[in-house]
Amino acid sequence: MESQQVEFQRSKRIFINNIDSYSSKNIAKYLSTCAVGESLEETEADEDEEAPKEEDVSPQERFQIVGTVSNKDENSKSFALEQYSALDRHELLQRIMECDVIVYNISEKAEVIDEATWAISALHGEIEHFTSPKMFILVSTLMTWAMTKPPDPDEPEIPVTEDDFTRKRPHPNFKEHASAEKLVLKLGKTKKSKLSTYVVAAGLQYGMGEGILHFFFKASWLGELSSIPVLDPGSNIIPVIHVHDLASVVQNIIDHKSKIHYFIAVDDSHHTLENIVQAIADELGPGKVEKVLKDNVYLNKELMRAELDCSSINLCIEPTMLKDKLNIRWVCESGLIDNISHVVKEFQHARQLQPIKICLMGPPAVGKSSVAALLCKHYKLHHIGVKEAVEEKINYLEAVLDGDDETDEVLQGTKEQLVSLKDIVSQNADQPADQNVLRIIREKLLSKPCRNQGFVLDGYPSTLEQAKELFYDEDTELFDSKIQPYNKNLIPEYVFSLDVTDEYLIERVQNLPENVAVEMHYTQDEFMQRLSQFREINTEDESVLNYFDELEIHPEHIEINNVNDSENEAVIEKIIEIVGKAMNYGPTPEECEELERKQAVQRQQQLIYEADENVCRETEENARITALLEEWNRNVTEVKNQEHELLEMRSLPLRHYLMKNVIPTLTQGLLECCKAKPEDPLDFMAEFLFRNTED
Repeated sequence: MESQQVEFQRSKRIFINNIDSYSSKNIAKYLSTCAVGESLEETEADEDEEAPKEEDVSPQERFQIVGTVSNKDENSKSFALEQYSALDRHELLQRIMECDVIVYNISEKAEVIDEATWAISALHGEIEHFTSPKMFILVSTLMTWAMTKPPDPDEPEIPVTEDDFTRKRPHPNFKEHASAEKLVLKLGKTKKSKLSTYVVAAGLQYGMGEGILHFFFKASWLGELSSIPVLDPGSNIIPVIHVHDLASVVQNIIDHKSKIHYFIAVDDSHHTLENIVQAIADELGPGKVEKVLKDNVYLNKELMRAELDCSSINLCIEPTMLKDKLNIRWVCESGLIDNISHVVKEFQHARQLQPIKICLMGPPAVGKSSVAALLCKHYKLHHIGVKEAVEEKINYLEAVLDGDDETDEVLQGTKEQLVSLKDIVSQNADQPADQNVLRIIREKLLSKPCRNQGFVLDGYPSTLEQAKELFYDEDTELFDSKIQPYNKNLIPEYVFSLDVTDEYLIERVQNLPENVAVEMHYTQDEFMQRLSQFREINTEDESVLNYFDELEIHPEHIEINNVNDSENEAVIEKIIEIVGKAMNYGPTPEECEELERKQAVQRQQQLIYEADENVCRETEENARITALLEEWNRNVTEVKNQEHELLEMRSLPLRHYLMKNVIPTLTQGLLECCKAKPEDPLDFMAEFLFRNTED
């Protein structure tokens, strides 16, 4: 008995492929927190019971996770003891042979199938060299059951079970998955004592950031679509399972060493695709869905072929063996729809999609709206200003009045509210205390876009009373306290007060164009009245800033004193430094393309500019060299002329001497030579010169 206990508590080494992918990563992370043999312990079905925490399990008792990653530059996973990349098959087999359990997940990428079938075949070939029993688990997909007919054609609502294994038919694009399942089961029958094999056919996986369903979650969170597209007809039943529940199935198989070797892993839900997407849209998005055809351009752009195939599956299936043979600690046993709030929280946490909520305070004309607009652009937040919110509400109410769907009583109430709001706009009070305005701002704060991405609240509330009413939590009982209960979903995380002197504001307003000043009600009398009112409200102890301060949301004061910084760049930099990085999806593919296009244009312009600069430099250099050559040539010519003149001057005495003493005698000798015509003229001339010289 003691030896058995020691055996199942011994740490087991588990190999998992592609631990940097959605499914394998979450399975690996889950198993890394589990103790060996933990699922063998019976647990009572108590809703209040908490699952064992990771810190409650010692490292020696946990499964040891090793695995491959597809990206060699991937950072080391904290849950993995070792991770490998770019291994050849000889090295990979060595790593697999070092493990007690080998898990190959082919539910995400079809290109992994070849490696998985090689791995089980290679293991089977080395079976005689095993030093201890090994287990091979293939995590496959229920798309290998996609074309299976119901047990009774007359009663299609009767679910398919594992008993219908011999009748299962795969989707045409998932036949390789089915072949891999058969091979794994076949090779596990030869020497079960040394190599046991299991297949887990998993439904569409969700949770912890999402896999195939990620498109619907992202589209809902972004809020850019008025309705979320669903493949027509949408009435197809989608078998699903939370990725942690799938990991629990793998954990149970490892611990139980069941005699059943094929498991269907789905939860208890039998929801249609439309039901699932509608729940996501209701919780996270616009609340509307729209049926579209499979060849819809948008869906084909966003979803891969395999994802479209999986979304079109229509299979009602019941996992009888899962509940009869295993001890699953369910996360979402009743399905995605019943647990949508929990799943959405997981989605936001896993992808770090936390809303950023900012409130900007400051006197009129300080530049709150321009700062708010730039912050919204940087962080992809929603700008909430009183004027814009009221105008948006007016447009909505006018659209309601133009429709024919409302009763006379509703239309009358709409008219009254519309008249009241138009009066507010015409009066243009800086911070109207009207209850309609407060309700409008509260509606905006509670809207899904603001709850998802966050907001920048521009200059509102302006009084303590407005703040208390705006952020009041209606669901919390009022206790004997100075501060009323507040709604944590509404309250800003960051409050910034833009501080500036009156002289600076007056100078800024005076420099505005007249038409802008009139439009913004910044004429001298109006502005001074509004500024005076703002200073009066904010000199009291019970101000909006004090309200936030008492809630432990300490306002950050930012001084503005640079008259040359009209765009408030220093203010933006300071706020971004305090708030930190954006917590959203970042730029869209279209925005990335536009950014790349702009960068390419800038690079091209830079190249053109540099080429023009080079041409200018070459032209200037050529001109400089030409000028130098011309100057050199002029200098050379001048030197030659000077040398010629000098030689001329030096040759004058010589010429005079020759003309007086040499040339006459030589000329006479030449004439005599011509007359005599001697045979040897030179000898004649020599004799002539000798005679005449003697004379």
